Amino acid sequence: MNKGVKTIVYPVKDMARAKTLFRTLLGVEPYADQPYYVGFKVGDQDIGLDPNGHNAGMTAYYHVDDIKQSMQSLLEAGSQILQEIKDVGGGRLIASVRDADGNIIGLIQ
Repeated sequence: MNKGVKTIVYPVKDMARAKTLFRTLLGVEPYADQPYYVGFKVGDQDIGLDPNGHNAGMTAYYHVDDIKQSMQSLLEAGSQILQEIKDVGGGRLIASVRDADGNIIGLIQ
């Protein structure tokens, strides 16, 4: 089951400056604050900052129940793998594809 876009990750060059900007914009403190990722929660939306994400660009992640099945469906529909399924900690799995128009589609389980 697809639960819609609930996570958006922005690539950033200056993490300190980006944290200040998003803290001001969102009006909340980060729930995760690591050198490799800073995450904010606003309602059921996650907004992430990734200092290593410039190759992927901004990515919206669709939350799905079965990432393997969802990934296979996207590949069968003509997408190409951008990021294989990987565990990013705590059992959270992410992956991404690029569609025929060059758009990035992220998946998270």
